[in-house]
Amino acid sequence: MPSLMAPELALSRQPLRLVTQETAGQIWFCGHCAERYEHPDSRVCPSCGLGLLLQTETDAAPRPQDAFLIVDSSLCVQAVSANAEHELGVREADAINRHVTELLIPGEAEPPAAASLAVAIARAASGGGDYHSVTVRPSHTFGVRLRARIVACGPPQAALVVLDHPAVS
Repeated sequence: MPSLMAPELALSRQPLRLVTQETAGQIWFCGHCAERYEHPDSRVCPSCGLGLLLQTETDAAPRPQDAFLIVDSSLCVQAVSANAEHELGVREADAINRHVTELLIPGEAEPPAAASLAVAIARAASGGGDYHSVTVRPSHTFGVRLRARIVACGPPQAALVVLDHPAVS
């Protein structure tokens, strides 16, 4: 079959190369220790060796002192940071694949539908780029309220739930 490309064009073409996606305002972070990376060499955290590297907006990425969870679109917990293990009183191995409401529940008796914990997580886990902020409390603790900042992360697509330090109410 004859080539559809002129011979001079075929000779001037550059070989194919892998192009990595560079997203402005995005950073990689470890799902366990929150260490940040601009250009990771692998998907496993080189710092702690325990977490999968995920990407989110730079200003939404957790800091090493933050407690946070990674929750998928079915509202199941997929990762728990070292600080969230301590703050929520649960080991990551015991939290994985549990429904998020087994760890966190809405902190307000009747939050507006748009501020619902489940709605905010579902929106973020489906790729919604907006920040959501809701009040939550650990499911087994009364009198403690936390602000949860929720934003999309991935791959795979999920919600990053960053818990602010608790304040006793």
